[in-house]
Amino acid sequence: MTNDDVNPKAYPMADPAMTKTILELVQQATNYKQLRKGANEATKTLNRGLSQLIVLAGDTEPLEILLHLPLLCEDKNVPYVFVRSKQALGRACGVSRPVIACSVTEKYGSQLKSQIESLQRSVEQLLIM
Repeated sequence: MTNDDVNPKAYPMADPAMTKTILELVQQATNYKQLRKGANEATKTLNRGLSQLIVLAGDTEPLEILLHLPLLCEDKNVPYVFVRSKQALGRACGVSRPVIACSVTEKYGSQLKSQIESLQRSVEQLLIM
């Protein structure tokens, strides 16, 4: 995949090391039933106040179909980040189809809490830069 596939509007974009961490967290969230896949499901979790982190695919075509999510995230104070590939995001979500957006949801007593908080801080640092 080239950089041309990723839309320049996709900001903040995770670097390769951070992308690996994000995809691993998404995979674990799938196992713990703390993940909602798709732009519609991500929107629902944000509106209901269940979302802790939103992950978006930067190579979505057209990107405008998910650009309402960053605005909603900023309103709800939820960190969001773009990864380069919708195919990789789909694999991390445990499905064979590409996934353009997913939401890591909160769950009482979750074992992923510390990982999610660490990633939230990293994403907030990206937004500051």
